[in-house]
Amino acid sequence: MRLTAYTDYTLRTLIYLALHRDRLVTIQEIAELHDISKNHLTKVVHQLGMSEMVDTVRGRHGGLKLKLEPRDINIGDVVRSTESDFYMAECFDPTSNTCCYSLACKLKAVLNSATKAYLAVLDDISLEDLISKKKVSGQVKVHPIRIT
Repeated sequence: MRLTAYTDYTLRTLIYLALHRDRLVTIQEIAELHDISKNHLTKVVHQLGMSEMVDTVRGRHGGLKLKLEPRDINIGDVVRSTESDFYMAECFDPTSNTCCYSLACKLKAVLNSATKAYLAVLDDISLEDLISKKKVSGQVKVHPIRIT
């Protein structure tokens, strides 16, 4: 499974905002750090603002910041809200499935189980988990390098 660029940018933005809770952050700053399009990132930030996860402040000294605590932002929810679908193969799409094996094939059920497991893992992760150093299931999770 591969996430769309939109989801990737959303997650990067949330991580950056969580690492810089002490100030307003600009879209330009995030775009330059990750070498991504400011226009694409503006769309991401607009959606994050509408989702109530991020506060956006307009004006000359504006920027954005997390509206919620990182522990209250579930990564599974974020991924579900930013991905258009989880069609792992043609047979998942009821409007364009032309696979001749559809009626007898068990691949769809296997891929569906894999997708559910993938999302279940993400459902157990908060934004706070992505930025903090915590011991989870015997493994140490290390926070990303903080760039100021």
